[in-house]
Amino acid sequence: MSTAFPFIGRHDEQRVLTDLLAGVREGHSGSLVLVGEAGTGKTSLLDQAVASCPDMRVAHIAGVESETLLGFAALHRLLGPWLSRVDTLPAPQRDALHTAFGRRAGGPADRYLAGMAALTLIAEAAAPQPLLCVVDDAHWLDRESAEVLAFVARRLHAESVGLLFATRPYPASAVDGLPVLAVSGLPGGDAGALLAAGATAHLDTTVAATIVAGTGGNPLALVELAQALTAEQLAGIAPLPDPLPVGAQLESHFLRQVQSLPADTQTLLLIFSATPPQDPGLAWRAAAHLGVAAERADPALAAGVLTAALDFRHPLIRSAVYRGADPAARRGVHTALAAACDPVFDADRCAWHRAQATIGLDEQVAVELVRAADRAQARGGHAARAAFLSRAADLSPDPRTQAARLVAAARAHLVLGDAASAHEMLSRAERGLDDPMLRVVARQTQAAVEMYTDRFAHAPVILLEAARSIIGHDDALARKMMFDALQAVLFTDHRVTEVAMPDLAREVLASPVALPDHPACTDLLLFGYATRVAAGYREAVPLMRAALTALARDEHVDQEVLPLAVISRYMADDLWDDEAGRQVWKRLEARDRAGGALGTLQTTIMVGAIWEIRAGRFDAAAALHDELTELAGVVGQPHRMGIQRIEWLAWTGREQQIRAVAAEPGIGFDDHVLAAVAVLEIALGRYHEALACLLPSLERDRPDAGGARSLHEIVEAGVRAGDHRAAKAALTLLEERVPVSDTAWGWGLLARCRALMADDEQAETFYREALRLLGRTQVVTELARTHLLYGEWLRRGRRRGDAREQLRTAYEMFSRMGAEAFAERARGELTATGERLSRREDRAGPSLTAQERQVANLAANGATNSEIAARLFLSTSTVEYHLTKVFRKLAITSRRRLAAALRDET
Repeated sequence: MSTAFPFIGRHDEQRVLTDLLAGVREGHSGSLVLVGEAGTGKTSLLDQAVASCPDMRVAHIAGVESETLLGFAALHRLLGPWLSRVDTLPAPQRDALHTAFGRRAGGPADRYLAGMAALTLIAEAAAPQPLLCVVDDAHWLDRESAEVLAFVARRLHAESVGLLFATRPYPASAVDGLPVLAVSGLPGGDAGALLAAGATAHLDTTVAATIVAGTGGNPLALVELAQALTAEQLAGIAPLPDPLPVGAQLESHFLRQVQSLPADTQTLLLIFSATPPQDPGLAWRAAAHLGVAAERADPALAAGVLTAALDFRHPLIRSAVYRGADPAARRGVHTALAAACDPVFDADRCAWHRAQATIGLDEQVAVELVRAADRAQARGGHAARAAFLSRAADLSPDPRTQAARLVAAARAHLVLGDAASAHEMLSRAERGLDDPMLRVVARQTQAAVEMYTDRFAHAPVILLEAARSIIGHDDALARKMMFDALQAVLFTDHRVTEVAMPDLAREVLASPVALPDHPACTDLLLFGYATRVAAGYREAVPLMRAALTALARDEHVDQEVLPLAVISRYMADDLWDDEAGRQVWKRLEARDRAGGALGTLQTTIMVGAIWEIRAGRFDAAAALHDELTELAGVVGQPHRMGIQRIEWLAWTGREQQIRAVAAEPGIGFDDHVLAAVAVLEIALGRYHEALACLLPSLERDRPDAGGARSLHEIVEAGVRAGDHRAAKAALTLLEERVPVSDTAWGWGLLARCRALMADDEQAETFYREALRLLGRTQVVTELARTHLLYGEWLRRGRRRGDAREQLRTAYEMFSRMGAEAFAERARGELTATGERLSRREDRAGPSLTAQERQVANLAANGATNSEIAARLFLSTSTVEYHLTKVFRKLAITSRRRLAAALRDET
């Protein structure tokens, strides 16, 4: 019989938990991950935390090893008390959760929308009473549940929710990055006291010291030894067991205890180990199937292996029972569990138990697993799909069928970000890839593996070879693979791929695959870009414009491999079409947010920040950069903040920071970086340095090389540096292309460049034309620069009064937007006209945090709390909390005053 042991020590750990719970009582939220080896007392600490808060509502689950492949299973158990509220959620969240739990058919559930749904339900549940969610054995959670709960933990802030995890120290986990409390062995004094408290006879001090040292103070090992050792061993008369049961030996110790029980009791324990504690009915039905009576649990209860609630005394016993069982006995239990499962409502669990009960090949079971995999995909259970398909392949008698299932499993692994497993599946499939179409899908998947692991060099070659092999059989797929190859080259900055962009473009245009009568967005992007690179600007403009129009309107935009925001921005820049560029950005952003596509959303936001900079809304761009940082934390991925905000650094005049970013080794995207540095150099009047940055892009003359967006910079820098040859070359290209693109942005820049190179009789006409045209665009930065250049020209013509008007306008525009270096250049020019201006001083206004500013900006633009919460992946409680702080810092009392207060604050 098990003995109750006192809880000894752990004062520091309990203090951390007490502080977290105190914050929850005060309206805050917090999460904590207890990390420690088996037996270190994580579960006891969780129990202590639960016992210390009778004033809170508690939701408690534990991961189960046999459930790790059933997607969203653990989340379903945790949210069980609140599932009746699912239909009150915003539609995207509601649908995602219904789909995840198999309650509704539809597309795969997005884990981030499911995460937002879980966050909303948990926050609402905590509204009447603080809530503590406890997740023990988190290392046995199914992957989808673990990712959703980690998402929730990262977004908790002011909901009166505590979220505690306990897990073993595995190398990679969904909860990585959350606050951690390391739980190790007890210190010597506490360990000795725990051992003495459980000793059944006199404990010799030397024996106690030996046990404490040998177990490393592991509480579970101490408890087990205190009960298992004989009086002679405790007194030091008989030798201690060697090795002491600690670490892996603990499982062996528990297994020996179990194996001493009657055979029927062991069978019953094996059934319990393979079923979740929350489903005792399944366990008893399986036991009945095997003819094991319920009273056979009594010996396990008497031995302390099971608790009165018929759960294992410690999670490690469950693991020991399942892993240590005879393989034939384990298969027999899985057969019984398959028979006990409802074949309609629990078909996936039934299929998995049947698969675990099968040895050798069995196509019928494999087919059941494939059906289960399809159901898992429909609800977004990609880990389950990968596992089902992999096991189905193991059971498949036919090598070709096996290969198809392995390729499908590889694609499922890739969705999970597990490139290593995807590669393994593809390698196993290789010998069965007789079917040409299956081989193409395998090659497409292999290229995605290469790109996912940042090995872009070979990916375009793989994709092009596969595309060639199916031309005439599936031209749509061939075009799609060519487009993916083009995207791969773009994302490598052309430096490390085995295919050069000009060669790829020529192959696309020479291919028998033609642009279809009803092209998809990617078809237009592919042929537009290829035509631009290999045929010329004039021929490409209609295709590029059609591509942007389609992207802004198409309801079915495919961003399966790489995001489309970058290539669409390159095209908009090349056409000088700010209106289309902004429309596409807004459309892609809306789709990413609605679909919870946080991976592509990061790239879309980065592009959006560039459009906001051009519109002179530097604060809005900074807010998007802040959101990028937040999103990186949400998805648990590193982000390259330096290069992502390099244009903002240039325009805001942060010289030291931009030069540090540009100097980072291997930063890549040289043309993008150099174009941003050139803007700063021009603002500072360093025209030779600006030209050195810009001329390489003129030579390459591709949209992604920054050609179009740098032509006007080259003209200005060339004129001021005395390099009229470079200026003339850039102007010639502008004069050739602007009439073809025919946009106000392009015509405005051309007029300004003509003014820079014209004689005095013509220059003023061109400057005024540039102001008129750029005033019709949303490229406010270029309008301000035109006022500055016009004012500088007027001052040099000794027209001080006229110059002051233009320079003052430029100065005010640059100052409002925060373009410090350009504002200082305008201030200097104004001073030279005789106007006195003091240097602007930074406001010492209230300091809003990045997230407070995001929330405030959205609220100022009319968004409701629910809309802000959905956009920023927060709970409405957190939005309310941030707005309360914003109002206090800005000394306002209503949303109506937010916009004005934010303008004053900046």
